[in-house]
Amino acid sequence: MIVPSSSRAFVASHNSSLGFTSLAKLSSGNLLAEVDLHRAVVSLKLRQDKKGSMGQFLTPTSVAQLMAGMFNRLDLPEISLLDAGAGIGSLLAAFVAKVCKHQKPTSSLRVVAYEIDPFLIGYLHQTLKLCEKECQRVGISFNYEIRQTDFIEDAVKLLQVGLLNSANAIEFTHAILNPPYLKINAHSKVRELLRSIGLETSNLYTGFMAATAQLLKPSGEFVAITPRSFCNGPYFRDFRKMFLEMMALEQVHLFESRQEAFSDDDVLQETMIIQARKQNQKSSSVIINTSSSANDDLILSHSVPYLDLVYPDDLEQFIHIIPDKISQQIVQRMAVFTWTLKDLGLTVSTGRVVDFRAKDYLRKNPKNNTVPLIYPVNLSNGYVEHPKITKKPQAIVYIEETANLLIPNEHYVLCKRFSSKEEKRRVVAVVYDANQFNYGYVGFENHLNYFHKDGHGLSLTLARGLAIYLNSTLVDAFFRLFNGHTQVNATDLRKLKYPNLEQLLSLGTGIKKQFPSLREIDELIENKLLSMSNLSDNNPIAAKSRIDEALQILTQLGFPRAQLNERSALTLLALLDLKPTDSWQLAASPLIGITPMMNFMAQHYGKIYKPNTRETVRRQTVHQFLDAALIVANPDDLSRPINSPKTVYQIDGSALELLRTYGTDEWEKSICTYLASVKTLKKQYAQEREMSRIPIVINGEIKTLSPGGQNILIEKIINDFAPRFTPSGKLIYVGDTDEKFAHFDETALTDLGVNIDSHGKMPDVIIHFITNNWLVLIEAVTSHGPINPKRKKELEVLFRGIQIPLVMVTTFLSRKAMVAYIAEIAWETDVWVAEDSTHLIHFNGEYLLQAYQTEKKKTS
Repeated sequence: MIVPSSSRAFVASHNSSLGFTSLAKLSSGNLLAEVDLHRAVVSLKLRQDKKGSMGQFLTPTSVAQLMAGMFNRLDLPEISLLDAGAGIGSLLAAFVAKVCKHQKPTSSLRVVAYEIDPFLIGYLHQTLKLCEKECQRVGISFNYEIRQTDFIEDAVKLLQVGLLNSANAIEFTHAILNPPYLKINAHSKVRELLRSIGLETSNLYTGFMAATAQLLKPSGEFVAITPRSFCNGPYFRDFRKMFLEMMALEQVHLFESRQEAFSDDDVLQETMIIQARKQNQKSSSVIINTSSSANDDLILSHSVPYLDLVYPDDLEQFIHIIPDKISQQIVQRMAVFTWTLKDLGLTVSTGRVVDFRAKDYLRKNPKNNTVPLIYPVNLSNGYVEHPKITKKPQAIVYIEETANLLIPNEHYVLCKRFSSKEEKRRVVAVVYDANQFNYGYVGFENHLNYFHKDGHGLSLTLARGLAIYLNSTLVDAFFRLFNGHTQVNATDLRKLKYPNLEQLLSLGTGIKKQFPSLREIDELIENKLLSMSNLSDNNPIAAKSRIDEALQILTQLGFPRAQLNERSALTLLALLDLKPTDSWQLAASPLIGITPMMNFMAQHYGKIYKPNTRETVRRQTVHQFLDAALIVANPDDLSRPINSPKTVYQIDGSALELLRTYGTDEWEKSICTYLASVKTLKKQYAQEREMSRIPIVINGEIKTLSPGGQNILIEKIINDFAPRFTPSGKLIYVGDTDEKFAHFDETALTDLGVNIDSHGKMPDVIIHFITNNWLVLIEAVTSHGPINPKRKKELEVLFRGIQIPLVMVTTFLSRKAMVAYIAEIAWETDVWVAEDSTHLIHFNGEYLLQAYQTEKKKTS
């Protein structure tokens, strides 16, 4: 179907093949976009105090889609979904969208949504109506019910009267849940209701989870986003026992950041998503996925045996989250230690002084009738600094009324009770050396835990050994695996396993006034406690320490918070070919691509990411490294396009010299010199890239495209295709592989009835062919695909507001390049090959034959 080389090649059939796309025909992505718009509006209207008082935090679409994607069985003939705290329906909408896109969609879908807030009911109705339209579009029978009543009260009625066993029982095949987070009073009605179904709990979210699980059919699936705090601690013991007996965990999704999941609502809570099935038989293994946020497609994925997640002989039923190979090795190392505090004859208690209750007896500075009062602020470099210039009182009056708040002035180990996930150390312990205080008694404030022996102190050597163990990277890393809240409770410390007495004394021997550094502590643990444990081949502490060092370097180099994460640290280490036990002086500068970087992370640091996640490393780390002149792209071939699959990166020579000094006396001087010269480096690399850029002329103005690949073809489109096939056409948009775009006349596009920005999936070139009044959309194919039916539909939706016909053209550099894609080209589109620049190929779906001219004769 070769057509002439003139502009008349664009036949009129394009006029009839396009038009406005009705809302009913739009994909499920539009359903979710509209629901998320409602969520944003509602979030602005809801007062922050109302959110807190009712536990209302609406689920963003990104989180909802992630949750819906965790369900495994969506091919049942009939599906019944329970959403126990529906809000505006974001979760159920994501579930419906997922079901509608399934290869074998169900024939019948029923949704029961509970929502008690009258303000949200109207929005929930709108969402369910949209879901109904979506199901109609794909031929699924859909019905729904909104229950504007208290879920716990209704669920308890259903469970107590035995409706689930009757002929009219409502049992659910699926449940999706973002439960309200709200503490419940021990004497409240809801607490009594939950007790009636066998659950004692202090927070409403676990009540919702338990009741929802009980309403599921056998083998029913459950997905919920909740705080991580239920995984351990005494407050949720009853819930864990009930839930884990009834449900089998299959997947867990963690978020590295506490701020991202509900960022719109400023929620600072460590959240997680769990997927479980209602059955007694547990899976042999559980998938643990980790990402920085729901939008992050770089997902760390790890499979762990179920018995490593929940120990069968653990009466507390703690849930141990093991997200990667390093964490698994840490658990294995901690298993070497088997002694409990009880075995050691020790215990740990919470400080007795609650300052607001004892405020009449507190003094800012020590006086004759006082004794020291120790706060967390007094903990410093392994010991206690007292008195200290601080807003906290430093003394407590010693009289009969305060006697029960004080303990003998002897040697203890103190540990902070509160520490957040973002802090460098979750477990912070110091030695309270009684020799430094000439008093008979001492007071420990309630935000401290203290280790003692039957109310009295420890030997100084034992106190030092115990403090060294608690401050080790090994203990800190292990603690993070199972502690999902900001507290380091006495219960957590009692559950921890310890070295035996001889080993602890060995750690403390030789330690004097100067407390060891973290590196020295880790070396003591390795050499004195683990050297004979047959675990020396895999040292997770070395890997974790090396990642922490890389993070520290990135911080000192001034990278923003978005790059101060494990992903960026691992990328830097891969660029340096630096393994966990290598010294920084061995840092190298290999040419390395994104995939080899990820292979390096998996092989040497146990970080295995899901396939097809390279773009996150490229977009969110490598691009920023390039901008900072820390690395260079394609130093072996500057003409290679930045988006080529063959692109490689290399650490800058000056940066390499700098990083080889890390950990030495030269580091501070070297980094000051480097930071002073980095602006010059940026300018130098920019000049080198600019010299090899491709010049183009747009509206009489010379602009440049980044070198190589796709942009070579774009230059030919502008200089060869446009003058021949769209003479006097107006160039509206030109993409660039290295930038967002080289040219964008947004006003011209708006005048044609289209309002989009350059962040959408824009074609590579847009031309308004004024003579025929067509909008010509052109894709340049070098590494990505042509205008196939899917892409054609995307472009029709993107430009649905246009008032004139669309013409779509796929372009190739050569016929050979075109051959691989020939079967994918969509009908009613055109193909142009740069090496045969005078011809077009038209994939014509309306005409059997199109007349064309030859040199000898004309046909019509």
